[in-house]
Amino acid sequence: MDDLTPELIAERVELICADSGGIHPPFEAFYIHSVAYAASRAIQAFNRFRSSLNESLPDGEVVSLVQEALGHTAALSRFFNPSGLGGKGGAPMRRLAEVRAKKLREAFEIGQNSPIWNRKLRDALEHFDERLDRYLLRDAVGIFFPNPVVGAAELTEDQLGHIFKLVDPESQQFVILGEKFDFGQVYDEVVRVFRLAETMDENGARLNPRRG
Repeated sequence: MDDLTPELIAERVELICADSGGIHPPFEAFYIHSVAYAASRAIQAFNRFRSSLNESLPDGEVVSLVQEALGHTAALSRFFNPSGLGGKGGAPMRRLAEVRAKKLREAFEIGQNSPIWNRKLRDALEHFDERLDRYLLRDAVGIFFPNPVVGAAELTEDQLGHIFKLVDPESQQFVILGEKFDFGQVYDEVVRVFRLAETMDENGARLNPRRG
């Protein structure tokens, strides 16, 4: 976009928001394929995690599969619930992101109750370094476990034990620096979105082909 002036960006953004709801119809395919890609990567990682529970893999590898799946889910989430940074375009690009996201939410039936909406989990993954800095500023005593752990989420409630990352396969919880996040329903939602994207792609690569 370096060849576009701020004025031209603002003009085109306003046009596409007003006339096409944030996505020019011929370009809907790009968003459908992008959503499908992020969802498919997350599904593959979740499936590898499930398979790993029947293998004798180190805890770190098992936890990494869940984190990989949730990382792809975070990328998927941004299509529907953008970060709002706006990039080089500033305010016009933020407006475009908001309008485009609204159109995608309607097409994929994503609401704030969707398991992939949770921005707290997204931030916990994407800003882990900052959260770790803050976590280690606390007055903490006891035993620290910097390596990832597979076990019961209740282990992280021990005041004398500090587990940085833990996956509980039974309760389907991912614990990051003491904060618990449920990922059990995330998989089902990602699969739903992926299948809907496939349906759209098979029907002319248009959003919401069921509604004409």
